[in-house]
Amino acid sequence: MNTKNTYIVGVGITPFGKQLDRSVKDLVNTAVLAALADSGCTKEQLNAAYFATAGQGAMEGQHMVPGQIALRAMGITGIPVVNIENACASSSSALNAAHLYVKAGAGDICLAVGVDKLFHTDKNRTFAVFDGAWDVHTATQQMAHLNALSADIRPPADFVEPGKRSVFMDIYASLARLHMKRFGTTARQIAAVASKNHGHSTRNPLAQFRYPMTIEEVLAARAVSWPLTLPMCAPISDGAAAAIVCNEAGLRKLSVGKRAIGIHASVLRSATDRDAADYAHHLCHLAAQQAYEQAGVGPQDMSLAEVHDATAFAEIQQTEALGFGAFGEGGPMAQNGETTLGGRIPINVSGGLLSRGHPIGATGLAQVFEMVTQLRGEAGSRQVDGARFAIAENGGGFSGVEEAATCITILGKR
Repeated sequence: MNTKNTYIVGVGITPFGKQLDRSVKDLVNTAVLAALADSGCTKEQLNAAYFATAGQGAMEGQHMVPGQIALRAMGITGIPVVNIENACASSSSALNAAHLYVKAGAGDICLAVGVDKLFHTDKNRTFAVFDGAWDVHTATQQMAHLNALSADIRPPADFVEPGKRSVFMDIYASLARLHMKRFGTTARQIAAVASKNHGHSTRNPLAQFRYPMTIEEVLAARAVSWPLTLPMCAPISDGAAAAIVCNEAGLRKLSVGKRAIGIHASVLRSATDRDAADYAHHLCHLAAQQAYEQAGVGPQDMSLAEVHDATAFAEIQQTEALGFGAFGEGGPMAQNGETTLGGRIPINVSGGLLSRGHPIGATGLAQVFEMVTQLRGEAGSRQVDGARFAIAENGGGFSGVEEAATCITILGKR
């Protein structure tokens, strides 16, 4: 499928972080108005909207029609509004749907927006959002299976089991231990990812965390689930992000010129049953191969990547899945500086989920915001020199031994 005749013509985003004084409607309004202004598009020119949220139902009780409610509050009514929930991959799935909508010619200009407010005075309510992102009927058996994969890789004798945390930190910790067993990945290499992304976020004025951390500081931080410490784990966040998507006909209606960014590939894929050690058939690797073929480019053509570092280990895994190194090379690549700004393939220059923040329903479009900003050459002190192509991997939920869903997006300059 040739996707080069669809474009992102406007992007908008809010700061990420703890925003107890702002509502979902307020966050959506800020992100969408920014995207409209960026594209030169009016509300009346929108033909449809895809609205993504993963946690609003659990957090606020708005289990149905959240998009219609939030968009109506800012005067967007009458058009088709489709609500999308795909766990942490919700807003990249919304972008995928918007891209297919305008490509099919059902309309020429479409909105994709994602939002979540995860901070709450009751932390149990926040953690409960994540409890529903895998098979709730077999959760105990799934966790036992994951732990058994690396049962012989044990934490240090002085390790103290921490308190309440998201179940996904235990899932990622188990996968990290398997990777350590199979490839010799070290806790220090995982810490190098967290340290790098903290450094990157100091250049991003919208990031949740904007302070540097050394590898030693990351390793010495409070344990979450061995080998993961707190800075190796993405925080909860509040925030929204939006994009305006169009086809060639829509592009002619707007005055964006060369600031329009081409959507070269958008691939959505679900988990399969595979052996945990069969990394070559990881859904993100398969989706990336499909995206590269769709776009007519390869990993060697990418100028930068935004990947789903829900934990620092996840970035290592996705570095390999996207083909930037062989399986087992992701850890050394991070430690050697290859994925740092100025390195061979800068990854998560925005700060990633670890430091930019992770309002799960907005994360995929936050990655897109960064890629568009980079490809336009407007990223300031975090700009990747000569950025031409960018790729994002956004995973959601968990099924079997991998993410339940993943969306791979490749963008490029016109």
